[in-house]
Amino acid sequence: MRWWSGVAAYLVLAGGALAQSYPSHPVHVIVPFPPGAGPDQIARLAAQDMAQSLGQSFVVDNKSGALGTIGAAEVARAAPDGYTLLMTTNTAGAAAPALVKNLSYDPGKDFAPIIRLATTPMILLVKPDFPANTVKDFIAYARASGKLTGGYGTSGGQVSLAKLRTLGDFPVIEVPYKGIPPAVMDTISGEVSFTFADFPVALPQIKGGKLKGIGVTSLQRSGLAPDLAPIADTLPGFETILWWGLVAPAGTPREIVDKLYQAAAKFMAKPETESALAKLGIEGLPLGPDDFAAYIKTEIVKWAHDAQQAGLQPE
Repeated sequence: MRWWSGVAAYLVLAGGALAQSYPSHPVHVIVPFPPGAGPDQIARLAAQDMAQSLGQSFVVDNKSGALGTIGAAEVARAAPDGYTLLMTTNTAGAAAPALVKNLSYDPGKDFAPIIRLATTPMILLVKPDFPANTVKDFIAYARASGKLTGGYGTSGGQVSLAKLRTLGDFPVIEVPYKGIPPAVMDTISGEVSFTFADFPVALPQIKGGKLKGIGVTSLQRSGLAPDLAPIADTLPGFETILWWGLVAPAGTPREIVDKLYQAAAKFMAKPETESALAKLGIEGLPLGPDDFAAYIKTEIVKWAHDAQQAGLQPE
């Protein structure tokens, strides 16, 4: 086995040298949702800061569709060299197996977790003239009209919509989108009756008077939207929390993963980052590579349970 000791020592030295020279050319960060979506906003903030820390460009590419699985699948197939990263989410990174048929990747095995960056609840949104201002009144109106349409662009929106429909006991025509922003735009125009959006997308529309919030998907009120009661106050146990983070293809050298984590963690620790995220309605809750990997495994189980409880099947 002496030969193996030599090989192992060589690989350790080679990995260390690789990490020292990394990155030597631009790094691409794939965001599997449209521009303006919550993951896109935080990806651009992180990319700009990490580029300064590591001395190389971090280029954000939006590749949306199929609940984020198109962009995620591309990263899963990419070379494990640290030059193609994914801004993963609870959708592509945990819920996809429960919602998408014939998924071409395994979120628990095909990625090397780097860092969980942040979490956010969602807001149930309707037009300002919608004839309800509370969750209770929304459900009563939905039951009476029997003709609401709901748009969704992520697993969070899809599962939230299905849970609201099931627990509220009313019919709804569900309309899928490539991301949250287009679902929000169609809610504004009246193409759909309601949607769920994360805080970074929802709050500007509420403040601008284009939409109004009915309730939040966290179990407690948010300091960023204190006037909105939790949906759980009317439908006990109703909760949807989104999360976003960075991952690389499985097999990426740990030295590179650690280097990326250190740069991202430095970004998250800055007071100006906390301030910028708060303005977006995002709570920074970073987890390191190992903790993030364990978290993803628990989230895969949780989202499978939530999808089953909401009566959803892979499509």
